[in-house]
Amino acid sequence: MTQKSFFSALAFTLMLFFAGNLQAQKYFSRAVKVSFDATTKSSPEKISAVSNSGTLVIDKATGAVQTAVLLKGFLFEKALMQEHFNENYVESSKYPKAEFKGKMDNPAAVDYSKDGVYTVNLLGSMNLHGVSKELKTPATITVKDGKISAKTSFLLPFADYKIDIPSVVADKVAKQASIEVVSNLELLK
Repeated sequence: MTQKSFFSALAFTLMLFFAGNLQAQKYFSRAVKVSFDATTKSSPEKISAVSNSGTLVIDKATGAVQTAVLLKGFLFEKALMQEHFNENYVESSKYPKAEFKGKMDNPAAVDYSKDGVYTVNLLGSMNLHGVSKELKTPATITVKDGKISAKTSFLLPFADYKIDIPSVVADKVAKQASIEVVSNLELLK
């Protein structure tokens, strides 16, 4: 290969790389708010927690979505609840995070350059407590004044993820948690 053809091939490869990166824009956040509530009518107190340190990445071109949250990052009103959650229920030392990997069903329906509220379905795999289960849930992507936010909520049955609720508190803890994920996103540069 001559020096001229080498530099032509290198220039072409770099052009493809940068053109591909321009097309494959991704949006992300490291401050995703993930909340859950497992309160029942017979619960003596609210069984809920919030983490504000989840992560989220959305690939604009493919509609790929990935989000994760460290389970020890959930904060409860009562320290004892937090301890039971981490040690007895989700075993966060053994299974440190919950993670969703999937895709939007119709990524072309979201116009990231135009103000609006766009509804899509997320289809993918939720991994929690060492168990992966298929998850399908609607999500909303809102574009307003150039800022992008995303939101979804769904029910997560504890039994599906082999999270055992002791019989002594079975009537005080719901059989499934109501999960909400909310995030403001930035363009990944």
